[in-house]
Amino acid sequence: MALFAVRQRAARCVGRDLAENSRSKVQIMSVSRLRDYRGPALFSYGFRPFFFFGSVYAGAIILVWLPVFYGQLKLSTAFAPRDWHVHEMLFGYIAAVVAGFLLTAVPNWTGRLPLQGRPLILLFSTWVAGRIAVSISAWIGWAPAAAIDSVFLILLAASAAREIIAGKKWGNLMIVAIISLLAAGNLAFHLEAHFSGLAEYTTRGGIAVVISLIALIGGRIIPSFTRNWLAKRSPGQMPAPFGRFDAATIGLSAFVLLFWVVRPLDRTTGGLLLLCGGMHLIRLVRWSGYRTFSDRLVLILHIAYAFIPVGFILSALSAFDLVAPGAGIHAWTGGAIGTMTLAVMSRATLGHAGQRLEASPATQLIYAAVIIAALARVCAVLETDHAGVLLVVAGIAWAVAFLGFAAAYSAAFWLPRRP
Repeated sequence: MALFAVRQRAARCVGRDLAENSRSKVQIMSVSRLRDYRGPALFSYGFRPFFFFGSVYAGAIILVWLPVFYGQLKLSTAFAPRDWHVHEMLFGYIAAVVAGFLLTAVPNWTGRLPLQGRPLILLFSTWVAGRIAVSISAWIGWAPAAAIDSVFLILLAASAAREIIAGKKWGNLMIVAIISLLAAGNLAFHLEAHFSGLAEYTTRGGIAVVISLIALIGGRIIPSFTRNWLAKRSPGQMPAPFGRFDAATIGLSAFVLLFWVVRPLDRTTGGLLLLCGGMHLIRLVRWSGYRTFSDRLVLILHIAYAFIPVGFILSALSAFDLVAPGAGIHAWTGGAIGTMTLAVMSRATLGHAGQRLEASPATQLIYAAVIIAALARVCAVLETDHAGVLLVVAGIAWAVAFLGFAAAYSAAFWLPRRP
């Protein structure tokens, strides 16, 4: 319950930061201070290097994973091939997205200068070093690789804590607990993979933490962005505000996901997962997403969240031995996590780069590609007779989505912000 309270508090902070009407004096101060920076634009703000290279990495490692999966390529990692794939998505790509968002949000919370220049380059270098260390851990040893890989999230947590403490924004220290939890999970993944052969529990634990965060943060930003858009263009039914039903859904989900981590195929767990899936589905319907079809930047948030109840329901069916366990897992990872991170990165990048919040044709193609990738990957588990083709479709579509994002938004990362 303490962890749940931490996540709730962090989600409130994140939701406030992402609100469209949050241009406060603190933000204006941060922008004016940013103008004094004279270094490369890429390292002027945290979202730039981490969103760009994180998306490039997410697309590239899938293109590597396909030949590894089919036995055509051998990795030089101490991880089992599946664990390498899981680890680099959870603690490689997702960690980069979290860093990009956090390093951009903290200056707005505290009114202090953003991390930029050499300190940002140093932090980014630890992320790169972790990716290299994991990829060659068979050569350097699992323990040195684990040590190198652990540095990034520890430094990220320390950096955020320093800025929040210096800015005397004590309530925002809760977000440091979230990063510390990810850091602990990363180290536990290395330990379980080495001593048990496969990182089963920490894989599910990492997924559970990220899905919980999406449920919390999504519950703040999705109805907020939807309400703001509808109020300007289409009066009528508005999204239901955060209330007791939302709190009950999130609380029960955190509890049930803990059960799922420990006993994923237990029938009691299956019943609870099914209940959670229904509650998340009701929650999604209450946000009036069906009225946002003409604004793809808002609509994609609803689509991304829809994969959460789908993941719960498919995981419940796997507990009853009706479908393979991978269906629910990939609905959560490829669907909810993949789609939501692209949705948030694209929206945040447009806003911080001074561009209009509109989904260009390229952005819409990116969204379509990640949805196709998620659906194809889930169907590859359900339709085993066509799994080979569906896996290739999923991998290519995923690469198109993330490499396409890096290409379409490259100017926003590499060039200075528009006046």
